[in-house]
Amino acid sequence: MDRELVIQLTYLAASVLFIIGLRSLTKPDKARRGMQQAALGMLLAIIGTLVQAEIVRYEWIIAGLIVGSLLGYPLGMWVPMTAMPQRIAFSHMFGALAASLVGIAEFTTALAAGETITTAKMSALGIEVLFGSLTVTGSFIAFGKLAEFIPGRPITYMGQNLVNAALFFTTIGFLVFVIIQPDARVAFFVLVALSAAIGLFLVLPIGGADMPVVISLLNSYAGLAASATGFAIDNTVLIIAGALDGASGFLLSIIMSRAMNRSFRNILFGAFGAKVTKSTKTASGLAVQEVSVADAALRLAYARLAVIVPGYGMAVAQAQHQVKEVVELIERNGGEVRFAIHPVAGRMPGHMNVLLAEANIPYESLVEMADINPQFPETDVALIVGANDVVNPAAVNDPESPIYGMPIIDAYKARSVIVLKRSMNPGFAGIENELFYMPNTTMLFGDAKASLTRLAAEMKGL
Repeated sequence: MDRELVIQLTYLAASVLFIIGLRSLTKPDKARRGMQQAALGMLLAIIGTLVQAEIVRYEWIIAGLIVGSLLGYPLGMWVPMTAMPQRIAFSHMFGALAASLVGIAEFTTALAAGETITTAKMSALGIEVLFGSLTVTGSFIAFGKLAEFIPGRPITYMGQNLVNAALFFTTIGFLVFVIIQPDARVAFFVLVALSAAIGLFLVLPIGGADMPVVISLLNSYAGLAASATGFAIDNTVLIIAGALDGASGFLLSIIMSRAMNRSFRNILFGAFGAKVTKSTKTASGLAVQEVSVADAALRLAYARLAVIVPGYGMAVAQAQHQVKEVVELIERNGGEVRFAIHPVAGRMPGHMNVLLAEANIPYESLVEMADINPQFPETDVALIVGANDVVNPAAVNDPESPIYGMPIIDAYKARSVIVLKRSMNPGFAGIENELFYMPNTTMLFGDAKASLTRLAAEMKGL
């Protein structure tokens, strides 16, 4: 069989597996299979690329495969779930770096060989280095903010939006220029530098509350860079995979923005979380009510319907297995347990779903926000495990709150609310949560894993 035909059939199979895998990822109970399908697709794509006639030496390719595997395995196996968002940002950075380097190599090699770069190819190369370079620096800043070696708060300065606008239009000008003049070496590298600056100045003013949206948006940019790379080097599978990545990342960003009732413009340029504010509903003089482990255990043990709201605090404490134990004890006494899942709970999309799946909590028990909210008036106990902003009633009844209008989990409507929390520190949004001051709310302070372990022990004795 002709080698080119084998390569194209391999690419076709890889593309089909990418699409099937992406489809499977839409359902948590099939997500693991989806990842395996996509991984198999990537393996086929790599094999199809390695057998191309243009490759005559494999020394550097083999070295790259070895080094990449040695670095990738510990990043995939040993990084805890709490660090997964920054690990993803880190991966986006290197993916975009690869696309940028390919674009630079294609450009410099063509000029050195005296080849004429067509307008179409130069357009692809320009878009490739633009999105690739800004994703490299943007992902690095996102990684730094999430890893906390860069301040998570928005880093702002006077006139930043004007500076960013000027930088953006200047970069577009250089992009148009290199497309018209493909042999303009200096202009090409200025384009690379300006694109990197855009990523830097775009992400620095964005706060931690918006980082999940930023990560998915950067994922989209990395996909666009990869797709442009495919056009530049005439690689079909790169075009398809990049387009899938770009489109899915962009759609996810839109979904998450809607979940927070915020626009892209507000996320990218609003500097949300720059100041720590107080909700007008949590005025001085109000105090929280603490609950004993014995009282909380009694309420949970005999609840007919309990709804658990997981949040980032559960991820930090790695308390999902203790949550499962509490669920089993409630169900042992004839109670029903459901999980209220907010679209942006945690630091990345699906964060809570993944953690709960690790504890073998049935997917059927996880209920989306729109479906669970009407059930809270009949809920005996709402147990909040490390969630904050996504259950803050200020989003509903405080027009002066910066999160006003954001859809939330209506846990405050439950007959009894128990909040597991380390302290009264605010969440990502930097505002107080008026839920903690409501008369039907009691607080159980401490590490979530330790508190749930004590609750389970107490419930076993009832």
